[in-house]
Amino acid sequence: MLIEYKEITSDRLVEYSKIESKYSVTKKYEIKKINNGLGGLLLDLIDVEEYTRDFGDGVGRLSEKFDLSNWKFYIAFDGTRLVGGCIVATKTPNVNMLEGREDLAVLWDIRVIEEYKYQGIGQHLFDLAKNFAKENGFKQLKIECQNTNPIAVKFYHKQGAVLSAINEYAYSDYKNEVQLLWYLNID
Repeated sequence: MLIEYKEITSDRLVEYSKIESKYSVTKKYEIKKINNGLGGLLLDLIDVEEYTRDFGDGVGRLSEKFDLSNWKFYIAFDGTRLVGGCIVATKTPNVNMLEGREDLAVLWDIRVIEEYKYQGIGQHLFDLAKNFAKENGFKQLKIECQNTNPIAVKFYHKQGAVLSAINEYAYSDYKNEVQLLWYLNID
């Protein structure tokens, strides 16, 4: 298997959005507050009733919401088959995840289809995002994931990212998920 990686432009986002982005949830990190949070927080990995989390094709409509001229898009191919991709958002005034900062890049999306996971594709895509941020003078790469994705949690931790914010109320409509925000300092 020879995986090729390619930078694309935003006019190919509909094609990008066809890369499946879902995972099975069997465990989640439960947030336990010590002394109502004053004593800190504990993250306990617990079993949950299995369900599938599907992020669908929402990235195909990003250009309807945002000016994507400062964003980067990468895809991974196995032959002609799309097997993964990632999106990095930067310097876009109305993107809350960017916090109004000019020195912050956000890993907006990273995905690898199920049968190609655990083969280094996600790592290569992450490295492309990190290298883009570094080469363009960004100080940090911000990453969002959910407490229902322990594989992503462990992956971002392994990359050296620091869990810096937990928002229990970010997702009012989806199975009590908690938003986890990671920051990776770019050297």
